Amino acid sequence: MVTLFLAGDVMTGRGIDQILPHPSQPRIYEDYATSALEYVALAERAHGTIPRPVDFPYVWGDALDVLSFRNPDLRIVNLETAVTTSGSPEPKGINYRMHPGNIGVLKAAHIDCCALANNHVLDWGEPGLLDTLDILKGTGILTAGAGRDGVEAARPAVIHASSACRVLIFSLGMESSGIPPHWAAGAARPGIRFLPDLSERMADSLTAEINSLRRPGDIVVVSIHWGSNWGYEIPAPHERFAHALIDLGACDILHGHSSHHARAIEIYRQKLILYGCGDFINDYEGISGREEYRGYLSPMYLAEFDESAGKLSCLTIVIFKMHRFRLRHAPSEDVKWLMHTLNPYNKEFGTELHLNRDGSLEAAHL
Repeated sequence: MVTLFLAGDVMTGRGIDQILPHPSQPRIYEDYATSALEYVALAERAHGTIPRPVDFPYVWGDALDVLSFRNPDLRIVNLETAVTTSGSPEPKGINYRMHPGNIGVLKAAHIDCCALANNHVLDWGEPGLLDTLDILKGTGILTAGAGRDGVEAARPAVIHASSACRVLIFSLGMESSGIPPHWAAGAARPGIRFLPDLSERMADSLTAEINSLRRPGDIVVVSIHWGSNWGYEIPAPHERFAHALIDLGACDILHGHSSHHARAIEIYRQKLILYGCGDFINDYEGISGREEYRGYLSPMYLAEFDESAGKLSCLTIVIFKMHRFRLRHAPSEDVKWLMHTLNPYNKEFGTELHLNRDGSLEAAHL
């Protein structure tokens, strides 16, 4: 068996960056805030004083104990921040960055690969992106979905999960998630792997690309930043595209993200589709609005695959809650609420979540 830890957006910039050992200059360029420290103050007003500086494992909190116990073979997240002190803020209203000196926060969780095709990795322009790529590479963390040119941005991360099994991670991002089309990498232009549409033609093209690289026994993760921040309905084109990639033999795990909360899960032909993982780490604690979604809940997805058959054997979801910018086990009431909220949407895809004795959730095919 091969077990993968998958999470949605990990945003260690702005307020999170300010509590780490090497904070960036706090100046930000938002209509409603001029300092990243204002986000720290919001969280403190909600739940109490946050110690500063914290060590790098701090923000992961209880998640590190779960990762240590479960011991997944691979750890994959969508890193939704630039890692830089360079560049100028893109004129987009919100700009995330983490100081390069704080890269230890990703090392603390032993992250293997960061998907980068998202709407914040170029928040500080091309210089910020190039810094991010260099710093992650220098730390030994693989990347997918961004590069110095289109070829590098399209190149998958390749990780040997065992002597007989490679995992290939492809990362792509769509305009529907807030990515400006001009961020697309070009022949000689740094940028991200931009996915212009979800057409049948695009599925065929991506399949041909993936299948030219995959070998027998490989597990392929297609990580896509797509869709809106809020809402549970899954757009029909998302479903069709995910099914097409699986039907064509190009995808074993569709790792969807961008939504601030968890969305429906589908087990399709014994492959896994996460339509929206929800945020895992962010600095939104204390921000009011959209309370009905409980966006403060942070799901950890642990997908176990049969290495020989390439089929999903088990999906376990452990739910955390941000408290003083630290992941804590979510109360049982929140876990049950999430299960009951998602199950009507899951059942539309023939999947249902069940509560385990240890308080985690497990996905089952109906």
